[in-house]
Amino acid sequence: MADDRAGGAGGDVVHGFPHLGTVRAAITALYRRISPEGLHAYATSVAPADVAFADADDLHLGAHRAARALARQLRLPEARMVVSFRPMEHAASVELAAGPEYFVELNDRFRTHRRDIGAALAHEVAHVLLHRLDLAFPDTRDNEVLTDTATAYLGAGWLLLDAYRQDAVSSQKLGYLTPEEFGYVLAKRARVFGEDPSPWFTSPQAYAAYRLGLEEALRDERRPPLVAAGWAGRHRYAKERRRYAQGDPDAAAPAGAGYVFEGGGPNTLRVSFPCPTCRQRVRVPVRGRVRARCGLCRTVLECDT
Repeated sequence: MADDRAGGAGGDVVHGFPHLGTVRAAITALYRRISPEGLHAYATSVAPADVAFADADDLHLGAHRAARALARQLRLPEARMVVSFRPMEHAASVELAAGPEYFVELNDRFRTHRRDIGAALAHEVAHVLLHRLDLAFPDTRDNEVLTDTATAYLGAGWLLLDAYRQDAVSSQKLGYLTPEEFGYVLAKRARVFGEDPSPWFTSPQAYAAYRLGLEEALRDERRPPLVAAGWAGRHRYAKERRRYAQGDPDAAAPAGAGYVFEGGGPNTLRVSFPCPTCRQRVRVPVRGRVRARCGLCRTVLECDT
């Protein structure tokens, strides 16, 4: 039996993409463990009405209703979430036992901040799913990033981003990803399932973070050797390809480019690069315009190698 905790409020909010490598590894892990077909079962996100709280709602009945909705969203209909409240440092915790009952504790502050109960529960219910899937990263912090990534990619994490709010005197952010990283994962999901989460955001800061995350997600689709890469990236790619083919020992892709040349002479030269959908590496021969299919998510990629 294990105990795990979600991030809380207060303090300075970190911005940017400091966990991006781990986030991308988490997306790949989800595709490997659940499969592309299995992930399509999560194509529709949890509806705002299913986790909303009205002022007149009973606290405990409302929390259990939201927990049941999130369990259904994450395909855990046989798991029963028992929700309670107590004073604690973190936002929430869950006991990862064998089930079918899982005990979730929420910070007492949610008694009066009910709009974010769904967000706090989403992270904990995702822990239950990953526990049942036996999917985890070795490092504790990386495992929390995996949990946030799974929550967002499987249709419940828009709640966590919407819980991010700042004003002149206070700030709140739930989870371990930065707001922009939540936006990135939600945008990656939107590109696959065609579902735009932005109409559900009640926080203007959440919407702004989503837009920044979307920009980063779109950059994944515009890197060489993909046909959609911009002129500057394609020019650098062609330059490094020639240098590598000529045997230049210092030839290397620019930092962050993602692609790597492999092989020897012109007839055996190959390039590997991350699939823009699942981040699994794809290898193709350097032969000009080619069409490749990712072996993991089966996305068809138009390349100019």
